Amino acid sequence: MVEELLTAAAGTAAAAAAYLFAAARVVKQYERGVVLRLGRLHGPVRPPGFTLVVPGVDRMRKVNLQIVTMPVPAQEGITRDNVTVRVDAVVYFKVVDAPAAVINVEDYRFAVSQMAQTSLRSIIGKSDLDDLLSNREKLNQGLELMIDSPAVGWGVQIDRVEIKDVSLPDTMKRSMARQAEADRERRARVINADAELQASRKLAEAAREMSETPSALQLRLLQTIVAVAAEKNSTLVLPFPVELLRFLERAQHSAPEPGPGADGPLAAP
Repeated sequence: MVEELLTAAAGTAAAAAAYLFAAARVVKQYERGVVLRLGRLHGPVRPPGFTLVVPGVDRMRKVNLQIVTMPVPAQEGITRDNVTVRVDAVVYFKVVDAPAAVINVEDYRFAVSQMAQTSLRSIIGKSDLDDLLSNREKLNQGLELMIDSPAVGWGVQIDRVEIKDVSLPDTMKRSMARQAEADRERRARVINADAELQASRKLAEAAREMSETPSALQLRLLQTIVAVAAEKNSTLVLPFPVELLRFLERAQHSAPEPGPGADGPLAAP
């Protein structure tokens, strides 16, 4: 009798252990468990930790609540100004409603990926090339709204969308390079012309000052001679000072005129 009781107890313990082993589930901290009993949603979402389900009756699906980083394959399209480009992006999203992510959509990751690709092609067709290259923040916000609108019903929240790269044809790259070079050359010519204008104004002002004081021109000439002589690699020809020439000219005009026969040949006897 005792042996039968022991045998029954051992069998019961083994059955309980097997049942516990089959019913035991562990939900991780970043997961939530959604239980379907006979195909229907049963009870609230199972929190992280140890939980039990009915073997053969309940089926629990674990949903990851971590932020998912999903690259969007490069999409080729034509912009509004008729330029063919290839644009790729990355989408950051997470599940905020585990039952909706299990029940409302078959595969929420695949659904978000397809919606991101479709929205990216739509953004390319509605934007100009300059917007894709320089106004990405606005495009990122518009792309995020386009993806987030249907994703709300899937229990998914779009955290961020970023356009990674914009690939242009080689011909367009060369055209943009020529345009940038022409623009830089135009700015260089404008700056050079402005410098010439400012220099001419300063030279005209200096000329007016020197015309009032003739000795200033002589001092400027001496400064130029000193600057050239400092190089010691050229022959310096020193002209007559202008003031010296003027002095000689005034001295010649002030000399008395000689009388008749004063400096002429001797008269004949």
